[in-house]
Amino acid sequence: MPTLQEQIDAITFEIRGAAITVHRRIGPGCLERAYAPCFAYELQRRRLEFVREVPITLLYDDLTIQNAYTPDFIVGGIVVVEIKVGSVITATDTAQLRTYVRLTGCPVGLLLNFGAALMKDGIVRQVNNFPYGSERGRIPSLDMCDEE
Repeated sequence: MPTLQEQIDAITFEIRGAAITVHRRIGPGCLERAYAPCFAYELQRRRLEFVREVPITLLYDDLTIQNAYTPDFIVGGIVVVEIKVGSVITATDTAQLRTYVRLTGCPVGLLLNFGAALMKDGIVRQVNNFPYGSERGRIPSLDMCDEE
């Protein structure tokens, strides 16, 4: 039986392959709503289980915020996938992915920028306590954070 790390590597390999296939066929320059269904189709062809636009609950002390965030895909229950279509990946894009990975508890996230000239240049991988992930949805209190 493969280890968790091997499972994650296999899933992310297939996700990258699906993204490259879509990018080669459609090319850069379309809207996210054009890429997302094609990407979902490619995930299905690869027999990967996934859910789309899963609402994430944010727990902040005693406050519970339903539907605070909505990542584009969660694949295999362990990889968050966020689709972008900009000419470049911004710090805001990577911060968003980092937040989604942390709040879902998934060990890995992939940012797929279909706006890149080459798809391989538009993929960012973010890890979260790899390969195990973390507690879902909880924002650490100040006493749990390291001082900057």
